[in-house]
This record gives sequence, structure tokens and C-alpha cells, in this order.
Amino acid sequence: MQEIILIKNGELALKGLNRSSFESVLVKNIKRRMHGLGKFVITRSQSTLTIEPQDDSFDMEEAVDRLSRVFGIAGFERAAAVEKSMDAILSAAPEYLRDVLSSLHTFKVEAKRSDKTFPLTSPQISAEVGGKLLEAFPHLRVDVHHPDIIVMVEVREHFAYIHGNQIKGAGGMPVGTGGKAALLVSGGIDSPVAGWMMAKRGIVLDAIHFASPPFTSPQAEWKVHDLLRQVAKYSGDIALYTVPFTEIQEQIRDNCPEELFTLVMRRFMMRISNVIAKREKCAALITGESVGQVASQTILSLGCTDAVAEMPVFRPLIGMDKEEIIERARKIETFEISIRPYEDCCTVFTPRHPRTRPNLELLEKAEEALPVEELVERAAQGARFELIRNA
Repeated sequence: MQEIILIKNGELALKGLNRSSFESVLVKNIKRRMHGLGKFVITRSQSTLTIEPQDDSFDMEEAVDRLSRVFGIAGFERAAAVEKSMDAILSAAPEYLRDVLSSLHTFKVEAKRSDKTFPLTSPQISAEVGGKLLEAFPHLRVDVHHPDIIVMVEVREHFAYIHGNQIKGAGGMPVGTGGKAALLVSGGIDSPVAGWMMAKRGIVLDAIHFASPPFTSPQAEWKVHDLLRQVAKYSGDIALYTVPFTEIQEQIRDNCPEELFTLVMRRFMMRISNVIAKREKCAALITGESVGQVASQTILSLGCTDAVAEMPVFRPLIGMDKEEIIERARKIETFEISIRPYEDCCTVFTPRHPRTRPNLELLEKAEEALPVEELVERAAQGARFELIRNA
């Protein structure tokens, strides 16, 4: 009996003739995430990936933890792989499931017989295995409606597999199948969640952060690094570009009406992000904005910001309220990092009464007092590159 991992890829099964290419990306991502855990091989069969350890040094516990954060996996199970015979199945089931069944009260057995040459039908397999488990664990009883565990027996082409309940995967699409986009990341709650949500749809993330020393501290930048490291556990490595933004904010403060500070600043961020994103071959920008959350996120304000965007702007949080975003942030473990008390550049020179119904013509008129192209070019060229690795 050997313990293996069975991976169900869910949504990829709907990709028709393109499914193989999506699965290939998923396999590459899994291999990258499992690096350093020991020798293993991955095989593909019947919409299932099988991870087979090649020696006893393989760290199964760590493998399960890492797989739970790989996008493209709907669910997976640790399973016993045994000879395709009822004797082998009946011998292995109580032994393999002993630890988990000893602490439960109810169970049911389900069987799938992909190999139709197997002499017993699925109901017959279930009945025999159920009887064997009742014999081995007299405290158990069968509950076909709400069991503590569903014991699964899968009879496939080469082996029979025995396992308990499925472990929920991260879902979504494999990162790398949806192109590449640049995430505008602050140190707040929203942008890391937005990046996570787009990575779940298969998008490779670059990140752009705007720093304004001495108005923002080194701790604020370190916070962004920690946030991206957490997102990278799901998305893989993230290229981070930290843009020097102090000069631009001082120019805006000195030359523009106070009520327009935030919107003019956001338009500069978009312009600079355009330059960096195009240079790095990104096809879109990602922000953590949600309609009405702050003054710069009203419909009219977002329209004024998008007027200078030269590529699509994805806003996956656009219809979510703050509690929903916080709940997601807690799930991916970015919330506690985001609330560290280090301010980002978005809080610098915040107007006392920001305009919530801006006029594009008025904004463009205000920007005439600034050397826009020169400032954008200098900031984009001064961006500092760092690679945030998946820990």
C-alpha cells in the first residue's frame, strides 16, 4: 500500500480541446510549489492528477498545505493506492483509515468503478467495504444522509484508491493561463485581496507601489512586501516596482486646488502604471477600488481616473462592501498585516473636503500647472525592482 495524492481540477474539465494546455500549466505550477519536499512524479488520467512520492522522505503534510493554495485545484485527497482486487481493497481500507475512523461515529461508503472490467459493481464494492469497516470498528454506524466521513473507493485503470473526505482546493484557474496584469498595491486591506482574486482567474501578477519618503516610512514599504509575500503563496512570485512619488505629490500640493488633490494623484498613478505595465508586457491594471467606499471611488471619480488609463482596469472588488472584503482578507491572512499602523502615500496631503462629483475638464485644467509628461517619465524610470518570492 502506497499513499498518494489525487487532485481534481474542477473547472478545467470544461475547457474542451484546450484542457490539455491548461492542465500542463497546472502541473508546472504544482511542481514549482512542491519543490524541496522530496522526489515525486505527477501523472494525468480521467480529469485527475496523481502525485506519487518516490521515497519515504517526501513531506506529505507540507505537500497538502501547499496544494491547498494552488489555483486550478478544486479539491484533493490523500489516498491509499492498492492492487485492483477486492482482497487488497478490503485489507487496506481499515488499516489506512484507522486513525480517522477511530475518532468518528458515522460513515458511508461510495465507490466509482471507472474500469468496467472489474468484477463487482459500484454498489457491491460499497457494501463489501462497508461491512469490513463495521467489523473492524464496531463503534461506527452507517449514515447515508449526514455521515461524519464518506469513505471513497475508486477503481481506476491501474490501481484502486481508498480515501476519506475531499480537501477543498483554492479553485479558479491555474496562474499563467490568463495573461499578466499589474496590481496597484498600497498597504491597505483592499489591493491585496484584489490581486488574490485576479490571480485566482489565472493572471500572473506584477505589482506597483508608490512610496513618498519622508512622508511615508520604510515600515510602510516593508508592510507591502509582507502583503505580497502572503499573496504570492497563492499566485507565485510577484515582480514589485516601487515608484518614487514624493516629488509628484509635492507638485500637486503646491499647484492644484486642494479639493482635487486625490484625483490628480490617482491620475498620475494611472499614467505611471501605464508606462511600467507596458514595459513589462502587462495587458491590464488591477486596483482594489469599490464603488462609493471613499470620495475618489464614486462613479464619476473612477471615470476621471480611467480617462488616462491606456489599458483595461480590473476592479474585482467593485461591488463588494467593506465587511466582505475584510472577510476575504482574513481568509487569505492579509488582514492583520494590512492594519499595521504605517500610512501609505494615499493618506498624504488628503484634502479636507474632496470633490465627489468631479468634472474631467476641471481636472485637466488643474493639471496644466504641472509638467505631467516629465514627472511621469522620471517616476517610471526611477521605479525600484524587487522580486517577491513565494515562500
